[in-house]
Amino acid sequence: MADSKRPASPTPEERKKLDAEAKQKEDEEQSKLPYKWTQTIGDVDLTAPIPADIKGRDLEVKITKTGIKAGIKGQEPIIDGTFPHPILPDDSTWTLETTSTGKELAIHLDKTNKLAWWPHVITSAPSIDTSKITPENSKLSDLDGETRGMVEKMMYDQRQKEMGKPNSEEEGKMAMLRKFQAQHPEMDFSNAKMG
Repeated sequence: MADSKRPASPTPEERKKLDAEAKQKEDEEQSKLPYKWTQTIGDVDLTAPIPADIKGRDLEVKITKTGIKAGIKGQEPIIDGTFPHPILPDDSTWTLETTSTGKELAIHLDKTNKLAWWPHVITSAPSIDTSKITPENSKLSDLDGETRGMVEKMMYDQRQKEMGKPNSEEEGKMAMLRKFQAQHPEMDFSNAKMG
């Protein structure tokens, strides 16, 4: 009879293990790409190693609002595909930089939507789990006050939801009720409902 029970949701330890396995698979998929990429809420940066004898004129880089094609002229492109979301091509750039091991093609893409995490640079590449992204606060400080406040509230509410706790709006109502209770100790709030 025991096996007819619904499977219990994973314990925190099991969840941690599943997350670690998913992250490892994700890391392996990403490491196979011919480029490395990072993102903030507002932009995407990718780098690809290039042979040391290559010059800027040997590269072919085409960045449009919806896609990218970049590589060494006459060779298979390093990246070629469609973005998951549009970018601002006029604010996006590429450079060829000298590194300790040779050269590197560095591409900076400015996102049109400053509130969306990208699961991949191009839609044909393996995805990452965007719900696991925890942005650095230093990057949040780059946003203007209103946008930053909105992003922080969204992140806070998402974390609260994951933990089954009240979001910022519900917490505000509860704090108001507590303040009111403190100011009116003579009233009975035992049947007060939030919602």
